[in-house]
Amino acid sequence: MTRIFTLAAAMILTMTGAAFAHHPLGGMTPQTALHGFLSGVGHPVIGFDHLAFVIGIGLIAAFHRARLVMPAAFVGGTVGGTLLMLAAVTLPLAEVVITASVMVAGGFAMRGKVSDIRPAAALAAAAGLFHGWAYGEAVVGAETTPIVAYLVGFGFIQMAIAMAVALFTARVWKALDAGAMKPRLAGAVVAGVGLTYMVEIVEPLIFSGM
Repeated sequence: MTRIFTLAAAMILTMTGAAFAHHPLGGMTPQTALHGFLSGVGHPVIGFDHLAFVIGIGLIAAFHRARLVMPAAFVGGTVGGTLLMLAAVTLPLAEVVITASVMVAGGFAMRGKVSDIRPAAALAAAAGLFHGWAYGEAVVGAETTPIVAYLVGFGFIQMAIAMAVALFTARVWKALDAGAMKPRLAGAVVAGVGLTYMVEIVEPLIFSGM
């Protein structure tokens, strides 16, 4: 456990430049299906907080034989969250919730296998609403075709990343082995990323009140 917390602390000290506004295609609203798809594929990848969460979902999924459950629940949530953004529904404290979700995903991965995958999947879907809501900003004002392509793009890339992480972790790192340490270390890295982003959010609030 000392190794886990040491690695997480190293992530906190070394990561800088956290940002929540990630705009593929230079911030241009997608005009075609191809642009929408490429923007959807790029958004979860260039947003490091989102990418860390997807990796965390994959790590958690690796500890379970029903590996599709967690990624599918999260992706479904992100689609719903994007639709909420397009419907002009505001989700409160979105940045805080997104960051906290990264920390929680890393924490679950550090623990190893979740006793009941269903509540964890429900939490993943709820977190997905906030991640997807943030994704939705990139297609506000776009036509229907680019929006659908965007949803397909980010749904595809998130499932691909999460499942690739899950399969690698299960088969190469032997996540089903109770003594497997590497997946838990990776979870510590994810948690460290989330904690770093949380510091980025909280620090200005603290100093602005001084």
